[in-house]
Amino acid sequence: MAQSGASRGRGILAALRRLVPSPEAPRPPRHLVRGLRTCTAAGRTLQCPPLPGAGSLPWRPYSTQSAQSLEEESLHNIITDSEKLKGSLSKHEFQAETKQLLDIVARSLYSEKEVFIRELISNGSDALEKLRHRLVSSGNPQGPLEIHLQTDVDKRTLTVQDTGLGMTREELIQNLGTIAHSGSKAFLQALQGQAEAGSSIIGQFGVGFYSAFMVADRVEVFTQAAEPSSPAHHWVSDGSGMFEVTEALDVTPGTKIVIHLKEDCKEFANEDRVKEVVTKYSNFVSFPIYLNGRRLNTLQALWMMDPKEISEWQHEEFYRYVAKAYDKPRYVLQYRADAPLNIRSIFYVPDTKPSMFDVSREMGSSVALYSRKVLILTKASDILPKWLRFLRGVVDSEDIPLNLSRELLQESALIRKLREVLQQRVIKFLLEQGKKDPEKFLKFYDDYGLFVREGIVTATDQNVKEEIGKLLRFESSALPAGEVSSLAEYGSRMKAGSRNIYYLCAPTRQLALHSPYFEAMKQKEMEVLFCYDQFDELTLLHLREFDKKKMISVETGIVVDHYKEEKYEDSKAATERLSDAEAEGLVAWMRNGLGERVANIKLTPRLDTHPAMVTVLEMGAARHFLRTQQLAGSSEERAQVLQPTLEINSSHVLIKKLNELRDGDPELACLLLDQIYDNAMIAAGLNDDPRPMIGRLNQLLSRALECS
Repeated sequence: MAQSGASRGRGILAALRRLVPSPEAPRPPRHLVRGLRTCTAAGRTLQCPPLPGAGSLPWRPYSTQSAQSLEEESLHNIITDSEKLKGSLSKHEFQAETKQLLDIVARSLYSEKEVFIRELISNGSDALEKLRHRLVSSGNPQGPLEIHLQTDVDKRTLTVQDTGLGMTREELIQNLGTIAHSGSKAFLQALQGQAEAGSSIIGQFGVGFYSAFMVADRVEVFTQAAEPSSPAHHWVSDGSGMFEVTEALDVTPGTKIVIHLKEDCKEFANEDRVKEVVTKYSNFVSFPIYLNGRRLNTLQALWMMDPKEISEWQHEEFYRYVAKAYDKPRYVLQYRADAPLNIRSIFYVPDTKPSMFDVSREMGSSVALYSRKVLILTKASDILPKWLRFLRGVVDSEDIPLNLSRELLQESALIRKLREVLQQRVIKFLLEQGKKDPEKFLKFYDDYGLFVREGIVTATDQNVKEEIGKLLRFESSALPAGEVSSLAEYGSRMKAGSRNIYYLCAPTRQLALHSPYFEAMKQKEMEVLFCYDQFDELTLLHLREFDKKKMISVETGIVVDHYKEEKYEDSKAATERLSDAEAEGLVAWMRNGLGERVANIKLTPRLDTHPAMVTVLEMGAARHFLRTQQLAGSSEERAQVLQPTLEINSSHVLIKKLNELRDGDPELACLLLDQIYDNAMIAAGLNDDPRPMIGRLNQLLSRALECS
């Protein structure tokens, strides 16, 4: 029989409803939602047309299921009010002995009231897992293993029902009558190493059930054990320290919990509010979860699946879901391990270049932490080091130590080990990508290199610094412009006997190649890495060494003073240089003219085309100090902090002319000396404001014109 127009209309509307994202997903404007959705009507496939005004926004609601999951489903609800009480009730006192303890567990343990839904669903999942294990072990066919929730605004109730193992009278009194007693822990011990069955058991502390009293005036439990001919029972308590147990009839096998909500918690009788909480915490529970007859958790926990079974589009959809983003992942890392820790994880590197907000250290991790597919933290800041906060994704580990409410990580050796293992795996993955597709990796490094540098600066262990240092990339004097080298590649090109890695910081390659500090290295045909980013300098200062090779800036006097392999000799003829007596007299005169602006003046064989240069013990540290401290005051005061050495080239025409002028024209000689000094400070990056020397330059130009 053909389907009626009204039925077809309901089918189309139901399909359109699926265009609305979950409460956790970002919601684009309604008029921008676009695309076709499939629904079924009397064996025929209908295409729902795009909404009017639909744009080209690359957004769609997340689902890792096949297209069949989008088909119209009939409502499925097993919750009824058919239960009847039988016989007399028996009163019991909570064996935790005091109402105060119940108050602590129910009202002070959890930071958010909404987590009681997560806890009850987790308990239901445990009961279903226990029943599934029993049925598989006995060879009996499995019945429907489901969790159902039902809201009732008028009655102000929320009902949670599972078709799991259920409880006998003794188990009901023991499990619900004793705070911090959990049948799940005993079940795990009974499995004795059957990891597959035990890995899905969520409850460990036995306090999750009592979270219901945060929002409830009264809690009722109907339960029918899976034991043959076992009677059903009813349990009820208002959390005052007592509970009542009565035999019951017409109870569906499993456990049904009816929560009579407080007036100020009636929001949890609202279907949309409950859906929001379930979507947030329990979207990936293995068993079907229904709310008022509609299936909620249609999402697959990709991190638990075999990587070979996951398609590219599933990764794209899942990335958008966990990252709340509209772009695609540029890299996907799925990591699974059973030793030394049980880990199931997926990490994504966003394709979009990070913003200043992403760079901020205050942002913290964007990786969600799960335990057996149940959300623990949406942003777990302790399971990855800070520098990896650009990653998006999920980490699931049953070994992580949680506090009693399962809301916070307990810092321990296990957490530190987890952090180390994940960091090492991410570094290894990025190194593999650098070899596999260098061009793509270089684009990643351009966008995310600041995070890599931060990792080196903030790491406290030298081995970790060097592991992260493998990701660094620099241009090199030995390579054509545009090509980059890693530190390991630099090491492979080093001459026999060399033991240092040399680098030079300059804004551009052109300035680096014409730097006075590069001259002598070029003459000796020694490779130098060029650092164009100001943070590179700070990074290499913290790195200190790599693969037993020291990181040396060619701007420091250390290059000459401490390593024989870099000793320099002046190759110019003696007639081209000042004599020893002239040089000694000039240096003395220059010391008197510059005063406290320099700590020392000496001749250098390193220079060829430049008249002078300034060196300090650690040039990079000096520049960083000036940038961060914004040191004010006179040049003498700055020099007292920096302790610069002025190295002069006695064969340069300016130096020789200066020697002539100091006796023939002292005024012009002083102008020239000051300018040579300032030029050297600018070349070293130690003079951030050259404006004061404009007047002197004008005087020098005037004198030059007079002589022309």
